[in-house]
Amino acid sequence: MPGMVLFGRRWAIASDDLVFPGVFELFVRVLWWIGILTLYLMHRGKLDCPGGVLLSSYLIVLIILLAVIICTVSAIVCVSMKGTICNPGPRKSMSKLLYVRLALFLPEMVWASLGAAWIEDGVQCDRTVGNGIIATVAVSWIIIASTVITIVIVFDPLGGKMAPYPPAGPHHLDSHESSQLLNGLKTAATSVWETRIKFLCCCIGKDDRTRVAFSSTAELFSTYFSDTDLVPSDIAAGLALLHQQQDTVRSSQEPDEVVSPCPGPCQEADLDAELENCHHYMQFAAAAYGWPLYIYRNPFTGLCRIGGDCCRSQTTDYDLVGGDQLNCHFGSILQTTGLQYRDFIHVSFHDKVYELPFLVALDHRKESVVVAVRGTMSLQDILTDLSAESEPLDLECEVQDCWAHKGISQAARYIYRRLIDDGILSQAFSIAPEYQLVIVGHSLGAGAAALLTIMLRNPYPRVRCYAFSPPRGLLSKSLYEYSKTFIVSLVLGKDVIPRLSVTNLEDLKRRILRVIAHCNKPKYKILLHGCWYELFGGHPEDLPTELDGGDLTQPLLGERSLLVHGSPAYSFSSDSPFESPTKYPPLYPPGRIIHLEEAGTSGRFSCYPAARYSVKWSHESEFSKILIGPKMLTDHMPDILMRALDSVVSDRAACVSCPTQGGSSVDVA
Repeated sequence: MPGMVLFGRRWAIASDDLVFPGVFELFVRVLWWIGILTLYLMHRGKLDCPGGVLLSSYLIVLIILLAVIICTVSAIVCVSMKGTICNPGPRKSMSKLLYVRLALFLPEMVWASLGAAWIEDGVQCDRTVGNGIIATVAVSWIIIASTVITIVIVFDPLGGKMAPYPPAGPHHLDSHESSQLLNGLKTAATSVWETRIKFLCCCIGKDDRTRVAFSSTAELFSTYFSDTDLVPSDIAAGLALLHQQQDTVRSSQEPDEVVSPCPGPCQEADLDAELENCHHYMQFAAAAYGWPLYIYRNPFTGLCRIGGDCCRSQTTDYDLVGGDQLNCHFGSILQTTGLQYRDFIHVSFHDKVYELPFLVALDHRKESVVVAVRGTMSLQDILTDLSAESEPLDLECEVQDCWAHKGISQAARYIYRRLIDDGILSQAFSIAPEYQLVIVGHSLGAGAAALLTIMLRNPYPRVRCYAFSPPRGLLSKSLYEYSKTFIVSLVLGKDVIPRLSVTNLEDLKRRILRVIAHCNKPKYKILLHGCWYELFGGHPEDLPTELDGGDLTQPLLGERSLLVHGSPAYSFSSDSPFESPTKYPPLYPPGRIIHLEEAGTSGRFSCYPAARYSVKWSHESEFSKILIGPKMLTDHMPDILMRALDSVVSDRAACVSCPTQGGSSVDVA
């Protein structure tokens, strides 16, 4: 539901969010009350010591005060359980109960202070009583401190600027006043988000590029969250409902028709060849992460294997840069790729906003010059990811409407300048002029590799790219079509990144709003069942989370309660700020897409690949929605992807005569 309004301002918590914290506090308070009551009843005869009257009075008043607090918290929990997310009517008394609960903190603080003062005076009574009083005072201050921290966490800096409209509704204001109000809210929200981001990224410098990234990221967040009145628990409940709904729909549908970019008998041979290439070049994409990924993949032996390289003096035989711990990185790169020192032309671990680490090596097995770009591993990389508006690309090709993700295109331009202007590629091809140029990367590195490949297409017409788990929001439609002839992307399972774009996030927000609005269960039950479902599986409940019949053109009443001032920024039409044709147009993943999808069951949180995979060419439309599930994040991890590729390639090689089904879709045991 909309955030609660207390003391004339909105807070980032709803009236139905107090069930779990209330039950926890109730549990602590009841145990505490029983303990104090037992202490008093068992030792009241020992309170005839000096100062014992004060301690006796302290315990009696504390028992009464705790009883009142327990009754108040019980009422808060009972009221918070009522109604649904979009029906806060049964919880209308919550604000009064919270005022009472907050008012009780004053006598509690006073009494805790008095207890601390009396203990400090050294009241000489029975040791058990003294220890009990000390424990009571300590618990009092711990609870008070926890409450203060909770208030700080749920404080909304924009709460005072979001006063509700009068009963006449948002249309009571003329369009000019409404526009001024919304623009003011957006400006304030952008400033708040920029302050937050600067605080979180205070250690990465403040050059011009970083400031641009701060502004770009703040505008993205402020725009995305500006038109709804959701609190974090609403989003969690919506995601839980969407996962259950998604699994219900999937189990009741027939398998989707495979859309293959390579019709005819070439499908299987092409798929096998590209899978083998992906398996080979994924080693370079993983090597670009350096020693952290290598140690993570080899926790017991990795440090021993690269320890000697860490201590080795820096080599000067090759143009290798990268600063601290370069040799540790280099040792892990050698172990991952199986190459020799002499096979590397350039290794850079220079990392700034819009400037990614990369390496250039000679791969004699495939006779290729490999450029591997590192994926996200730092705050700088995250800012590059979040600079999500689109910008035009100046390419020497006959493609119209060349748009791309701003942050990733800036990173690709940086690597392009290093490769061309610094003569790195010229040096590589002077050693191996007959080799082919291949560019690879994972995640953010995959997006940069794809754009770098497009930029290098004119001087190197034979260039190829293998993009592992690339972001969806990367290329305009025309560039996506253009890239199909020389870029291959690989996606594992429900990986969220190849489905992640600004427009897909907007679609996810709409689906969350709809699924919340049409659910008739209280939030605490949704969250409890959602946690159980994520951990142990089972059958999703029959929750009315979707209306029958097609898409809605306007939000319904339940959804309107989740909008900020009926903001025109939200609708099911084209009024969304994310559908602007200039800043946030629809973007697509690069090239043809190979999808490795689990066809077996290996447990909901298994970190190892399933025993069976379905391997097929997939159309980009199959990644047009974000899928919710426990593996939506783990399927993106490079080590998980490498294990899956190892399993698939080895099984396909051992089963060359297995019959195929469904075009290019192949099940691998």
